[in-house]
Amino acid sequence: MAWVIVGLGNPGEEYDSTRHNCGRMAVEFFAKTAGLNGFKPDKAKKSITGGGMVGKTAVALVLPDTFMNKSGTALAKYVKNQKAAERMVVVHDDLDLPLGKIKISFDRGSGGHKGLESIIRSVKTQKFTRVRIGVSPSTATGTLRKPEGKKVVNNFILTKFRAHELATLKPVFKRVADALETIVRDGRERAMNKFN
Repeated sequence: MAWVIVGLGNPGEEYDSTRHNCGRMAVEFFAKTAGLNGFKPDKAKKSITGGGMVGKTAVALVLPDTFMNKSGTALAKYVKNQKAAERMVVVHDDLDLPLGKIKISFDRGSGGHKGLESIIRSVKTQKFTRVRIGVSPSTATGTLRKPEGKKVVNNFILTKFRAHELATLKPVFKRVADALETIVRDGRERAMNKFN
């Protein structure tokens, strides 16, 4: 049974390289490094899709071409039941982690992330894997400085990464790609033990 790997973000050039799009950026990076087929728009499924084989396992890559808070409408076409949802990995930005950190989790709530809320509503379960990519600033000692307040948070996540932040993300995307390959080849538990 194929894995569905989803990179969350907003469509359109104005959102390229924004913090809210780092899930999408990470899945594009994974596609390149794993030698998976190029992405093509699929209007019927409201997404940009690609895929191929990782080892002996088929992988479908999905970048919803809807705005973040409507991500679930694209995924409903790929994940038709709860069993299928268990073979879905959603890669997304996370304000609860500092820039430079990733965390793999399974069967968790949305944590206020609108894209995840939409997916949970659409697939009618939260039993799927997430690869969470930290985007929040931190102090020199590593203490999280998470933005607070709806307006501040919206401005923050829709702002483009600065050059030094993009440099920090390069090795992060490599770790995400390694984590995705481990999930597909060896399963979620092995990946959590290795990368968390």
